[in-house]
Amino acid sequence: MTGLDRRPAAATDATLPRGPLAGFAAGSLGMGVWVTVPGLLLLYFLTDVLAVDPWLAGIALLLPKAADVVLHPWVGHRADVEQTRRGDRRRLLLVGCALPLAFAGLFAVPGGLTGAPAAAWVAVFFVVGNLLFAAYQVPYLATPADLRIGYDERTRLMAFRMVVLTLGILVSGLLAPLLTGGDTATRSGYQRMGLVLAVGMLVAMLVGVAGIRRLRGSAADPTPAGHGGWRALRTALRDRQFRWLVAAYLAMSTTTHLVLAGVPYYAEYELRNTGLTTVLVAAFVAPALLVTPAWLLVARRVGKQRALLGAQGAFALGSLVLAVGRPAGLPVLIGAVAVLGVAFAGMQLLPFSMLPDVIRAATTSAAADGTRAAGATGAGTYTGVWTATEATGAALGPYAYALCLAVGGFVASTAGESPVQPDAALAAVRYGFGLLPAVAMLAAVLLQRRYTLDATARTTS
Repeated sequence: MTGLDRRPAAATDATLPRGPLAGFAAGSLGMGVWVTVPGLLLLYFLTDVLAVDPWLAGIALLLPKAADVVLHPWVGHRADVEQTRRGDRRRLLLVGCALPLAFAGLFAVPGGLTGAPAAAWVAVFFVVGNLLFAAYQVPYLATPADLRIGYDERTRLMAFRMVVLTLGILVSGLLAPLLTGGDTATRSGYQRMGLVLAVGMLVAMLVGVAGIRRLRGSAADPTPAGHGGWRALRTALRDRQFRWLVAAYLAMSTTTHLVLAGVPYYAEYELRNTGLTTVLVAAFVAPALLVTPAWLLVARRVGKQRALLGAQGAFALGSLVLAVGRPAGLPVLIGAVAVLGVAFAGMQLLPFSMLPDVIRAATTSAAADGTRAAGATGAGTYTGVWTATEATGAALGPYAYALCLAVGGFVASTAGESPVQPDAALAAVRYGFGLLPAVAMLAAVLLQRRYTLDATARTTS
């Protein structure tokens, strides 16, 4: 793989208008709800409202996500077929707009269900929701590779998306605990929360579909799309640059979702104030609204790869401070969470803008070798593997934290109960929230250093 794109500059360097960019980004507002709320509240909902043992709750969240390893690449294949046959991927996007129904059902557990039956209800709706999320997310994230834009413009496109995604994460992360009832959360409160946020999701996702249509109208890439399938899947998995980028992103996704799942436990059992859940979520997410433009500038100056390594290192250092717990003092701990938030913004913007770089490099390399037409590697298939990786991380993170709680002997309960937790469980709450993420992020740094495409991408785009 020797270059990113060797076509004439006029064919690759379109500047995207702000209106369609904003419309495209609006789709992430709805996606942010699905990304955030289950990761933030679902494990706690199972263990502290539905009386599901931590080990079973972890499995209930892990198994549905495991299915995504197969579902997402298949959705990616279907997205490529739609692109080839119809010239767009809009039908899949519209199917994905049914996701709010699954989101509402996820928290509408019938009143008589607790324990294993309640876990089964949640798992079924989680599977359905993940499939619908894939139907929307895969063609949505394939959009940058479908457009006639270069290295920096891809980062700009994803920066718009990142700001709006962060807004979705922040608003849903703040509203969800309040809508459930806060300190006195109940089943009916969770059901109310699911219905309210589902309405907002639907509106945002429909606006996103319209935004993609307008973007494609202004800068659609004229090269033919691939048919996807097993051939395209093999191409993606054999792509060395893609493999290292995906492996690093798996470690990043696992780590960030682990932290998100641990927030309610850390607030209640380490900081001894459930109201601080909202504060910690705000400290984690809000910085992205301010620093995303700064990450865009840093990426333009030093490259996406170096910027991402800096974000990963900062996340690891902030996590180590959280492992200290209450002795560090509340202001220091909130500051450490804010550092994680700054790093999180970079880890959302940069990998997602590097993915279309990899896809473009693969299609150009294939065309140069004469093995297939440019574009035939299948952006949807690449994106399907990528989103499967993200979904896997979203499952592994809460599962790792649940396993940590189980090892510590954490006692599950129903809403209104306050069992005394053993010292080992309290230690598990703290170290699972601080030390474990630091170790996982250091693994991401080591994997990310093996990715070497960025220098070539910057000079040839």
